[in-house]
Amino acid sequence: MKTAFYRSLKFQKQYLSVTAFIIGSFGPVFCLGTIPDFDYSAAITLDLLSWPIDGKQFYEGASMRFLSALTGGFLFGWGVCILALRYFVFDKAPNEVRKAVLFGIIAWFMLDSIGSILSSHASNVLFNVLVLFIAVGPFWFSINENVYHEK
Repeated sequence: MKTAFYRSLKFQKQYLSVTAFIIGSFGPVFCLGTIPDFDYSAAITLDLLSWPIDGKQFYEGASMRFLSALTGGFLFGWGVCILALRYFVFDKAPNEVRKAVLFGIIAWFMLDSIGSILSSHASNVLFNVLVLFIAVGPFWFSINENVYHEK
């Protein structure tokens, strides 16, 4: 019986790079929010995530810039961590890596979505659903460890 390509070791290992990029790419965007002359990317991202785009989200104040630095660092570090799992752990424990990444993304989704609702930005939950499904990709499904290359 042919295994679905998304359950193969090869595909799931490759997809970890996609997930790492999706998560980690938000890091530099928010880190730029710490520099007043370069905070446009962070401000427009915040405005987009708080739909509709209305220009009501501002990157002002030392506290906002500090929070942006922390957020950028955590997101970039999380992305790098996923890449490290791909390169150093996946071959030894593929399903365990898959579960760790899946549980981390679900935890982010839950807390971020609850926080968005409580802060009157429920529209962000729709973006979170999109990011959830793209970042998780094939990780909903266990890996068939007997299949590395699909033909």
